[in-house]
Amino acid sequence: MLSQGEPSFAAELKHFREVRGLSKADLARRLRISPSYVSHLESGRERGSSDLARRLDKELDAGGKVWKAWQDDDSGTQPTPEAGEAPPSAGILVLEDAAALRYDGSVYHLTMHRHLRNTGTEPITRYLVRIAVDRYPGEPERSNALYRSRPLTWEELQLEAHCGDEQMGRVVKHDRDAFKEVWLEFANARTRFPLYPGQEASITYSYAVTADKWGPWFQRAVRLPTRELTVSLSFPTALQPTVWGTETSLSANFAPLRTPPTQAVDADHTVYTWTTLDPPLHARYRMEWRLKTGHLQESEPVNTSSPSALMAAAGIIQEGDVLLQTVAQPFDLPAEADEARHVVRELNAAISRVKELHDFGKGMGIAAPQIGIARAAAVIVPPGEGSTPIVLLNPTVAESSAEIDRQYEGCLSFFDVRGLVPRPLHIVVAHTDIEGTPRLTRFDHGLARLVLHEVDHLDGKLYRSRMEPGTQPIPVEEYRGTGQNWTYQ
Repeated sequence: MLSQGEPSFAAELKHFREVRGLSKADLARRLRISPSYVSHLESGRERGSSDLARRLDKELDAGGKVWKAWQDDDSGTQPTPEAGEAPPSAGILVLEDAAALRYDGSVYHLTMHRHLRNTGTEPITRYLVRIAVDRYPGEPERSNALYRSRPLTWEELQLEAHCGDEQMGRVVKHDRDAFKEVWLEFANARTRFPLYPGQEASITYSYAVTADKWGPWFQRAVRLPTRELTVSLSFPTALQPTVWGTETSLSANFAPLRTPPTQAVDADHTVYTWTTLDPPLHARYRMEWRLKTGHLQESEPVNTSSPSALMAAAGIIQEGDVLLQTVAQPFDLPAEADEARHVVRELNAAISRVKELHDFGKGMGIAAPQIGIARAAAVIVPPGEGSTPIVLLNPTVAESSAEIDRQYEGCLSFFDVRGLVPRPLHIVVAHTDIEGTPRLTRFDHGLARLVLHEVDHLDGKLYRSRMEPGTQPIPVEEYRGTGQNWTYQ
C-alpha cells in the first residue's frame, strides 16, 4: 500500500472514470453496484474483489491498468480486521475455515474450525465470534416476536472453545435475543497462549441451537482474508433433504454457488459439502435446505392452512423481499453458459419441491429471483402430464396482441391469494438459447399468461401491479378454479 495519498487502485479507478466522462452513478449503473460503493472504492475505504477489479478495467477500457493497480495494492496490503478485533498493527490470515452443521432431528449442532496465522507485528490475544439465528427469513416481524418471547440463551448454546488442547476463555461483547458476540481469549485460568507474529494456531468452537429457533439456512461471511472455506451440512437421510446455495458480495446480487455441493451418505445421515478457495472479502455464502414435508426444521406441525408458508418452506422467496422488486441480470451467453445451466438446474429442483405441495392444473412457472438468484432465467411447465418444460433465458416481450382476457393467477411468492389479471392473448417473446443465439417464440392463451407472469418477475414486478384499479386479490379459499385449466373460446 502507498504510504501517502490515494492507493494506486483507487487513483487509477477515479482517473479512468473521469477520462471516460462517467459519473459515479453511471459507472455503478453499468456494473449493477451501488453509487456509494464506487465512492468507497475511489476513497480507498473499500477495495473490492478481484472479479470486480477486472470488470471495472473492462468497462472503463483501461487496458489492464486498473486491474494491475488492484493486484499491486493486493500484493502490498495486509487486510485490516474489523475495528476492535485486533491491535492496529496486527493481521489475521485464515488458512482454513471449516463449518460443520449437523441436524439430529431436533437440534442443530455447529462446529467451527479455523486455522489462523498472525501476519501482523503484534501478538493476538482474542478472536471475535458471532452467533445469529433467524427462524423465519423474510418475515422479520415473525422472527422478532419469536425471539422476544423465547430469546436465545448462553445456557442452551453450551458454547465450547479450544485452541489446540487449551480451553479458551470467553468475554461476552453483545447479548441480544437472536444475536450474540463473544471474544474467545487465547488464555484461561491457568495460562496465556497469545498468537505471536508469524505463528499459526487452530481454534475450534461449537454450540447447539434447537430446531424451533434455527431457520432453514446457514450463512458464512468472509470478514478476514481466507485461503480455504468449507461448509458441511448433515441431515437425517429419512428427512429427504434438498440443499442449494447462493453467493452475494458488495458488488453483486444473489448468484448461485459457482460449484454445486457434493453429496455423500454417512450411516443414517446425508452430508452435503461445499468448498471454495480464496473467497473475496465481504462475500457471503448462504446454504439453504428443505426437509421432508411434515418435518420442516421445527418441532411444530406444518401449517397446512397457509399455502404461502409451505412455499416459503420449499425455498420460494416471499413477497416483501427486495429481490422480487429487482430487475434480474441478463446472462452473457455463451460465456456464462455454465452458470445459466446451473440456474436452470436450481429452478427445476425448486419446481420438483413445489409440485409435491400443490396440483398445478393450469401449468406453472418459476423465475430465478423467486429462489434467491437475480438472473434472467425462468422455467415454465405447461399443463398436462409429461409436458416438456420451457426454459427462457434473457426473455423480453417483442410483440403482444391487442386482444386481452382476464383470468385469475396465483403466485408462489404470495400463494394465499388469487388475483384477476388482464393479459394479452398472444405474445412473441425474444430470448436467447444457451449458445447465445437469439430466438423468437410465440405463445398463446394460457401459455402466454404463464410466460408473461414469469417475465414480469424478471422485471421486478408482481401480478398485483397488473390488476385493474379497484380490484384486489381474493383469499385462495374463495377461489374455485384450483386444479383446473383456464378456459378460452
